[in-house]
Amino acid sequence: MFSERIRALVPRISMVSKDSIYITKFDNFMSKIPLPSSYSIVSMKPLKENFLFVLDSRLVFVIISVMFGGPAKPFKVEGRDFTRLETKIISDFVTIALDTFEDIWKEFYPIKIDLKSIELNPSLARIVSPNDKVIVVECMDIEGYEAPFFFCFPQDLFLPIKDMIFSETGFTKKDPVWDRELIRKLKHLKLNLHLELERKKIKVKELVNWQVGDKILLSTTKGDKILLYVENRPKFKAKMGKIKDKYAALITDIAIERNKNGRGEAESISTGNGAEQYNGKSAE
Repeated sequence: MFSERIRALVPRISMVSKDSIYITKFDNFMSKIPLPSSYSIVSMKPLKENFLFVLDSRLVFVIISVMFGGPAKPFKVEGRDFTRLETKIISDFVTIALDTFEDIWKEFYPIKIDLKSIELNPSLARIVSPNDKVIVVECMDIEGYEAPFFFCFPQDLFLPIKDMIFSETGFTKKDPVWDRELIRKLKHLKLNLHLELERKKIKVKELVNWQVGDKILLSTTKGDKILLYVENRPKFKAKMGKIKDKYAALITDIAIERNKNGRGEAESISTGNGAEQYNGKSAE
């Protein structure tokens, strides 16, 4: 869900993955974060203690780079503070991440996320004592480059709901959240369709001489079966037709695979119960 939402801010983020979860001392964790970085102090009511949401400077610089057409690769950090633009990007990223975090948790245990502050000075982001243990969740992977962000939870934060978290029954049941999200995405899925009237081989020297008004002769007739592609894969055989003023395709068979000669043929199986009218989209 977060990957889908964050693409509204940075379309080129293809995947966000959980890299590791580990327990360490708070001071050890903070010492590994390069400067500058962003430290969001967050409460998770009704749980009492605050946690940290940390954006590594490499993540911020990767986002800035790809937003302005550069590579998904962090540029050199000079130890400077974040600019106003970078601070705005950080704020938007944090908002999207925490909103998603809250939505997911509400299905498991009702919480209310409250962003206390976003600090750039690590000394102002000490949520526990240096020697206290924390649970660190590291997430990364933007276009294959190292660009991490972290959740840092005090180890005692989840004690009030420890039994619920470690209950095996919660993991053996069917997950209604996953089902709802999957169904929602399927219903809103958009697919590109096109009909392949014919395949022709021509020489490049012929192609470059084409001009507006030139005619390309096709051997396809009205009754011929042609391939209907879904996302560039041949899925159906169909006959061309018209519904009112729009072109349409009447599905007659299901195309299994394109044959090896690449000439637009496909093995097919009959639908068995007659042809089906394809009228979800017009095909031109």
